[in-house]
Amino acid sequence: MYNWGINTSRLKRKPSDYQKWKLEQMINFGLGDEKIDKHQLKKHFSSLDIDEKKKDFLKMLLWPNRT
Repeated sequence: MYNWGINTSRLKRKPSDYQKWKLEQMINFGLGDEKIDKHQLKKHFSSLDIDEKKKDFLKMLLWPNRT
């Protein structure tokens, strides 16, 4: 994944913020050749700033037995 709009080296100093930002970028703008880490997605899911439809779909995939 390549992003030219943010200084990722500065963001990497705060690993939790970087991981959250990276997940948002991958979900909103595409994965490229990368895969989303399911554990990290579950960890940061409630605080991700993503489209509600995408969030609903990911909820269905991550927690299929919830109503």
